[in-house]
Amino acid sequence: MSLQVELEHYRNVLIVRLHGELDHHTADVVRIKMEDAILRGSALHVILSLKDLQFMDSSGLGVVLGRYKQLKAKGGKMVVCDVNQSVYRLFELSGLFKILPIHENERIALTSLEVVS
Repeated sequence: MSLQVELEHYRNVLIVRLHGELDHHTADVVRIKMEDAILRGSALHVILSLKDLQFMDSSGLGVVLGRYKQLKAKGGKMVVCDVNQSVYRLFELSGLFKILPIHENERIALTSLEVVS
């Protein structure tokens, strides 16, 4: 299966929606798209929406952690939402939830970043 990356800007937030599988075959595409959007856009924060992500491996974790560090260096935040059970387990085992807040949906994630109109 492939991966689709949907990017949406809302105020100073980049919403990244991933559909498919984030693995060693697709990790570079996600990294490049997110880096580019963060660097050229006005996004200070990122919401990573994983509702339609069926699979993630350690390459995907590396992409997420790398973008987290990139945002943190700019004074921004990253939050995750709509995580399915298998991806949740991977985040839990890796310890990413110790640094990345997880929210039930995009609306709650936006509220947590205090950018709701």
